[in-house]
Amino acid sequence: MSAQSTTAVDTAAVAPMPVHRDLHFPFPPERITDWHGEGAHVTQFFNTLSLYFPEGEKFFIQSVRHYRDRITDPTLQQAVAGFIGQEAMHGREHKVFNALMDDAGLPASRIENFTTNRLKMAHKIFSPEMQLSMTIALEHLTAIMAADLLSNPKVLAGSHPDYARLWRWHALEETEHKAVAFDVWKTVMPNTLGSYLRRCRGLLQTSFFFWLFTAIFHVRMVRAAHPRQGHLRGYLRLARFLFISPAAWLSLAPAWFAYFKPGFHPWQHDNRSALVELDQLTTELAGENAR
Repeated sequence: MSAQSTTAVDTAAVAPMPVHRDLHFPFPPERITDWHGEGAHVTQFFNTLSLYFPEGEKFFIQSVRHYRDRITDPTLQQAVAGFIGQEAMHGREHKVFNALMDDAGLPASRIENFTTNRLKMAHKIFSPEMQLSMTIALEHLTAIMAADLLSNPKVLAGSHPDYARLWRWHALEETEHKAVAFDVWKTVMPNTLGSYLRRCRGLLQTSFFFWLFTAIFHVRMVRAAHPRQGHLRGYLRLARFLFISPAAWLSLAPAWFAYFKPGFHPWQHDNRSALVELDQLTTELAGENAR
């Protein structure tokens, strides 16, 4: 992904309205452990990310919903409703995706249970303000990963089309609603140094634990999926994918750091043009779901 531009824009005019789409995705179960074009280790990287979504999306919904009665702007209220609907669909479809991993003998449910317990702990430990800060931070992470996936064809090159379609749909809708939780934050939090520091802390804290646990869980997934294989070549291929070409991690750095600008807003990177794919994807899947 190229460095995201953060030139001054009218973010209210740029932001699209999130739409709740009730779509179902078919997956060939036999490909769940090796569906990505870059092989098994990159497949398990994406599979590991999927394990966060069912419970993570619930956390996002609860964090935003807590402040819903303090939102008086009808446009933002409508956007929140769309956000909640989209996140619920993401959680549902990734639950189906993750069940295929369980059926293939991967430790998906155990990792999901670990994630569920950590998020329940977060509800007990952190204030609603900090939970919302964590939500907007994780929404930023998913938005910049989505922007990379949508702008760089190499990220899903050679992947099985049914699996690739799920990830493109998720990336498109994450883009469509990428500023909703952030706008809720801006609406309900005072414009103070304390709020800014709390926002920054949210990204630092969630980024550290997100990537730490992703690395740990990925190793567990790879070992379960391919217990008899030597893994050095696979991990080297994953490292190339993340840091060299298409540099799926390394290329996120400029957008990640942009979050720390005091005047940051997600739509300072205007990538609305990617959303034209949503209508085609929705029509295509609606036809398949109707059969």
